[in-house]
Amino acid sequence: MSSFPTLLPFLLFAFVASITPGPTNILVLSNCARYGFKAALPIILGAGTAAASIVLLVGSGFGQSLTQLPAVQQALHWVGILWLTYLAWQISRTPAIAFDPTMDTGQQRRLGLMGGASLQLVNPKTWLMALAVVSVFAGDGAERQGHVLYLSLAFFLISLPCLGAWAMLGAGSSKVLRSPVALQRFNRGMALLLLASAWLSLWA
Repeated sequence: MSSFPTLLPFLLFAFVASITPGPTNILVLSNCARYGFKAALPIILGAGTAAASIVLLVGSGFGQSLTQLPAVQQALHWVGILWLTYLAWQISRTPAIAFDPTMDTGQQRRLGLMGGASLQLVNPKTWLMALAVVSVFAGDGAERQGHVLYLSLAFFLISLPCLGAWAMLGAGSSKVLRSPVALQRFNRGMALLLLASAWLSLWA
């Protein structure tokens, strides 16, 4: 630990970054409320793996190249915003069918493992977070690459229970989604939150 003095501050940072509301948290809650807790597990695993991979990728030198290409940063930012806007539109258009935990939702559209991963890959906040993590917590010494590996692993392990907490919140909210009207309001509320989390990043 003495050779990695920024680890404890990073753990606090990772917890706050993972538990606070954001596009991934909102989609985990929304999918879990509509399809059940098990449906959120692939999203959580995909999102956590992708976020940790981005930290590792940025720490391996790609981040330095990215900071030297502001046009690429801007393009990634807009791609992320537009994709999240599309997801919000899809959520708002979800048919208002009363929630029934016994019904078979296997044929209904879910975000899934790859959806959770791709959400992180196009989320500008995730890339900015990774850049901040590497620049603030990795250090510049000979052990920098080892620190980056620890940081990516720690972020993965911390993000799983944090996203799991949002999934549990979604599972609990399903109890009030017994009518089409309640579900429609829930879908629209989630869509608005997702839309806000995407477009507010322009002023972050």
